[in-house]
Amino acid sequence: MAGVTDPLRDLRAALSLPTPDVLLPDGLAAAPALPVGLSAAQVEEAAALALHWGAPGMALAWSRDPLRRAAAHLRLGESGPALAELTGEPAGARVALLRARAAALSGAQDAPALAAHARTLARQEGDSAALIAAATLLAEEQQAEPYGALRTLAEGLKVAEIAGQSADAHLLAVLAHTQGRLNARKGQATAAKALERSVQRSPARVLALLALRRTAEADREAAGGALHPGWWAFTASPTTPTPAGTARTAAGG
Repeated sequence: MAGVTDPLRDLRAALSLPTPDVLLPDGLAAAPALPVGLSAAQVEEAAALALHWGAPGMALAWSRDPLRRAAAHLRLGESGPALAELTGEPAGARVALLRARAAALSGAQDAPALAAHARTLARQEGDSAALIAAATLLAEEQQAEPYGALRTLAEGLKVAEIAGQSADAHLLAVLAHTQGRLNARKGQATAAKALERSVQRSPARVLALLALRRTAEADREAAGGALHPGWWAFTASPTTPTPAGTARTAAGG
């Protein structure tokens, strides 16, 4: 509409800048301030933008939403505080997904079971975003058996297709690492797609760069987003030998 201004325009522009050479803890050369006079809903929108563009510290400073705050803590690898934010929250796919991610980041043995539970809830609730994220996380936990991980990721790809959405960058980045265990060329091609769709300072961007062997850039993006190393720990998982002739999957190609 003519005459309508976006009070978050400048903030949006600042947050979406590439990772600068001189970094603050959240990866920005100069931390943008919130405009004055924002409503509570607009402050939450600002926090969502900060989290999306890899500034979890800012998201925590601005947000009062338990799920958003938990997600920001998880970017920082703070599983305990993330779980504390979720105390008392109604059980559901998105809460289960955050708890599963907290378990994965802390190396808990029940992380795969929690990811599978989040996937089940997402199916029941018809929550396509949660289902894609749960499939992505579960596939991370299945890296020792890449064919199983490919089958898991194929469901996420199918959900996106049914919903008429482009494949999620984080899912593609995990897919790239999974494919790379079986076919380096295919993994590199998928990583390039993931990189193209990822945003600065995000786990997807770091994972895509690692799959492309661009380690210095990955380190820079991770530092800019204050990302905990647990987000890419799965890439070091050893692969279990698989008998020749195993059937391909939709994700494996």
